[in-house]
Parts: sequence; structure tokens; C-alpha cells
Amino acid sequence: MNIMMFGHSGSSNRGCEAIVRSSSKIIKDTIKESMVYVASLRPETDKVINNVDKIIDGRSVDIKKYSYHYIISAVLQKVLKDESYALRRMYKKTIDNIKEMDVCLSIGGDAYCYGEQYWMYEIDKRIKAVGKKLVLWSASIGEEDMSHRKLDDLKAFDLILARESLTYNMLTQKGLNNVKLCADPAFTMEKEELPLPKGWTEGNVVGLNFSPLVASRNKESETAFRDLIKHILNVTDLTIALTPHVIEPGNNDFELLNKYYKEFKDTGRMIILPDNLTSIQYKGYIARMRFFIGARTHATIAAYSSCVPTMVLGYSIKSKGIAMDLFGEEKLVLGIKEISQSDKLINKFDEMVIQEKEIREKLEKVIPIIKERSYKVVEYLKEIVK
Repeated sequence: MNIMMFGHSGSSNRGCEAIVRSSSKIIKDTIKESMVYVASLRPETDKVINNVDKIIDGRSVDIKKYSYHYIISAVLQKVLKDESYALRRMYKKTIDNIKEMDVCLSIGGDAYCYGEQYWMYEIDKRIKAVGKKLVLWSASIGEEDMSHRKLDDLKAFDLILARESLTYNMLTQKGLNNVKLCADPAFTMEKEELPLPKGWTEGNVVGLNFSPLVASRNKESETAFRDLIKHILNVTDLTIALTPHVIEPGNNDFELLNKYYKEFKDTGRMIILPDNLTSIQYKGYIARMRFFIGARTHATIAAYSSCVPTMVLGYSIKSKGIAMDLFGEEKLVLGIKEISQSDKLINKFDEMVIQEKEIREKLEKVIPIIKERSYKVVEYLKEIVK
């Protein structure tokens, strides 16, 4: 079976890397003789992934000005308000590979949370036009993200795999009958343990992850995050390990976290992990932490799946839904408005410390169930191929 993942934004986002890496392993472990291809928007970043059969250059290409295709595109857009011809030309590198595939997996994860994805809609149409199976893989979508056009696109899928129950419930309430509940494949991802850095106090480290995306959505959150660091340094003996997880231009966790590192490094209890680790290497460090606080979903999944008590600086449906499926409540998840309130951050941290034993025990019970749910995706995949 030939399977192409598309919508992958590149592995400088270690969460995207984690989805590709873990999904490929799940598929190859379960569907013998399967071939996995990945159409990547940043193929140069994907050399770190070694368990796929081929990385396809899926970058968009410019339509040369005043060329035949440029004129056709311009006329169609101006007269008919139809951008499909232009999008087909721009994403030709991905579209040209569809005919060789049996199944195409749209793996954007939360791509449908960020407005209309016209280019993905067009690729979806091309996949169905040539009779191939189309799957939305491990997705999160909020009620507020839905539109008539998005709903029409989702109806065309042979299978939608919702990675948490809030998305599953919302989509089924919209009348979609092609939805199955699963779990994010990254819950099953392996880890690679590198030597511990200087200053790491074994068994007594709290990992902190913060992102420019969250900071840009709530400017005051940077001050509250600083106050949380001060609180941890003042009332505990924990070492803080600042943990980047996305290292993209203009969206670089390391650059933001490095400001805090410089401010507090003289305490002797502040570490910053390097910005060039893979997703499995970051998980190797996160798994050896006592607590974790994170804004990036897949950094928190690395912690949850390692049974590390975790506090989430959430900004979308996925954070809430994953917590609900783990704990039956939105436990230790702070919304985008709440994370600018220092007292709420500090109180949630204190709650996590007090409930450390109970949280760890709960995770030890539920994570095997969640991992089984991650592997269910292949059963659903086999069903639609039959």
C-alpha cells in the first residue's frame, strides 16, 4: 500500500516531526509492505526522520508572471472568482504524486484551526477526482473554526480521525458520519536519552516550554511566565530546564526562552536545552523530568506519555480535548486569557506539585489505553481501503 502524508509543514516544528515519525511507525508496524511518503513544505528540515520511504518536495511554486498559466489563473480568478487553477499549479509537486498513491493522509493536525486552508481543499479535490482514499489524520478542530466551506471539504473525506473527544463530538454533531475517535500518534513515539546536561538535578527538574505564538496572542503572558519562574525559584528547590520544541524562523521557542535563561542563569538553577534536538531527543529529556509546563502540544504529549505531571498553557481545542480524554476534565489547562494572570499560573503550579502522586498514578493507568487508541487508526485505515 502506498500512503502519502501531505500538509506537513516541516520538522523544525518538532510536533510535526513527532506526528510523521510516530504515524509512519504505527503504519509500518501494522500494515506490512506499506510504503510511506511525505510531501513536505520544508523538505530540507526532514533529514532527521529516518523511517519514511521518501520525502517529497511539496513546496508551493510561484506562477511565472505573464506566462500562460499566469494569464489563465488571473482570468479565472477575476471573472469567475475561481482560484482552483492557480492552486493546482502552485501545489503541482504534491498533486503530481497522487496518482501513484492508494491513500492520502492530510496530517496538518490543527491546520483546520487556522482559517480557510484553500490550498489543502484543492489538493483534497484532486485526490478524490482520481479516486484515491482521503483521510484527515489525527485532527483537532474547534467549533469556532468551522465554516460552510470547511464543512463541505470535510464531507469529502473517506475518514476523519479526531485525536480527542471534543473534536469528535463537535464533528459528529455537525452531521459528519465519517469520523472516528483516536489519539495523537505521538503518544506512542519512542525516546532517545542523551547525556544529562551540567546542572541537571536528577529527579528534581521542572521543564518549561513557552512559545512566541502564545506570547503574541497574549502580550501580558510573558510577564506572568516570568513571575512563575520566580515563584519556582523562591519556593522550591527544583532546577528549571527551559525546553524549546519549535525552531522556525519567526516562531522560535529557543529565542524566547533564551531571554529568560539570560535573566535567571546566575541562580545556578536554570538550564536551557539546545535548539537542534529531534523530537525523540527532546522526549528523552522530558521523560526524565519531575514536572512539565508547556505551551506546545507535542511537548506536553511527550510529558504525558512519559507519565510526567503536566501543566498546559493551552490556546486551542486540542489542549482541552487531550486533557479531557486523559483525566475526564480539563485538568491543569490554562486558556489563552488566563495565562496573563500570574496568580493563576502560580496556583496551578502549586496544585500540580500537591497532586503529583495522584497525577502520576492516573497517567500510569490511562496512557496504555491512549496508546491503544493511537494504534486503532490503522484498523480504520484498513477498513476504508477494503
